Amino acid sequence: MATDRPRTTPVARVLRVCLHLLVAGLLALAVVRALAGRDGDPAAVAAAATAMAAVYAAGPLIGAVGRSGRAAALWLALLGVTWVGVLVATPDGVWVAFPLYFLELHLLGRRAGVAAVGLTAVAAIVAYSAHQHTVGVAPAIGPLLGAAFAVATVFGYQALYRESEERRGLIDELTAARADLAAAHHAAGVLAERERLAREIHDTLAQSLTSIQLLLRAAQRALPDRTGAAGEYVEQARQAAQDNLDEARRFVRALTPPALESDTLPVALERLCATTSARSGLPVRLHVLGERVPLPVPHEVALLRIAQSALGNTVRHAGAGRAEVTLSFMAGEVALDVVDDGAGFDPEAVRTRTAGGGGAGDGGDGGYGLPSMRARARALGGSFAVESAPGEGTALAVLLPVPGDAGGTKEGAS
Repeated sequence: MATDRPRTTPVARVLRVCLHLLVAGLLALAVVRALAGRDGDPAAVAAAATAMAAVYAAGPLIGAVGRSGRAAALWLALLGVTWVGVLVATPDGVWVAFPLYFLELHLLGRRAGVAAVGLTAVAAIVAYSAHQHTVGVAPAIGPLLGAAFAVATVFGYQALYRESEERRGLIDELTAARADLAAAHHAAGVLAERERLAREIHDTLAQSLTSIQLLLRAAQRALPDRTGAAGEYVEQARQAAQDNLDEARRFVRALTPPALESDTLPVALERLCATTSARSGLPVRLHVLGERVPLPVPHEVALLRIAQSALGNTVRHAGAGRAEVTLSFMAGEVALDVVDDGAGFDPEAVRTRTAGGGGAGDGGDGGYGLPSMRARARALGGSFAVESAPGEGTALAVLLPVPGDAGGTKEGAS
């Protein structure tokens, strides 16, 4: 068999049924015309038509015909022999050539199919000319036009099918690519959410837990002879734990921090400074400069979290005598500065070893403080800087741009 036999294209069930009905109808028509005395011996035509019908009906029942090119060729050869018998018996057998064209093109390869169609057309022309006792162009027109139509139809269908398969392959690739992209976006979203939660935990839970530890240690030292003071420390620890619980519940739901739910940023920073002073004994003062303007909620959250983280590191690591927090409103910008007079540290050393000991921007919490604050500032298009040196205190500065139309701000900022 030819090696260029294409993969068998799937023929719709309705087309197969129509082809079967066409063959059966043409053979029945030839028998009816013979019985009516128009063309051929009725007995011979009926026998030839029955033989061809039997061979044709056996084809779909033999599974090898659809799977093997050799089996298909043998079946078509046998079917052709029986068809020649019909042609000999009656000229009406020429009509059966048309469905045979489609069978040959469908079951054989491109070149073998065209060759088989050509042989079938020649046999039809010769048989019809013999029955009409004439040779000319007219007997050849019908079989040749039918062959050309069948070749064009089958090859066109195969071309459309190949194009459809290629398009389906492209669609499958596109679907897979979209699935991969969705998975990548999901993974990126998971990582971003993990980073957000890490920042929130660092700036809220970690700082509050540190305060609780300091307060309870103070309570332990005061218990023997200062029961009243110990009770005050314990109460502060309890309140810190309650605040910590409120923070956890709200930031998990991605809501505004409790300190900013009903107050403006300056008020929240004032409360933060007062709470830090009360819990640690470190004097912390807030300065607000410039004309106060409403800020977008993300800006207020970022600045409050940075201040919490910076003061937490100051209390834990700086050994400072005082700390200053300055919030500055400028044209199109807002700045936050946290300065202490503590032991200071080497920012480069902290950056290289992701750990250090010092003041406001120190990474003594395992190296996460500085990256967390820097990430918050950069996420809003701002800048973050730390100046410090051993024995010279620490200065931390955050500068954020403020959009002209600060959507999502709270009314009544003062």
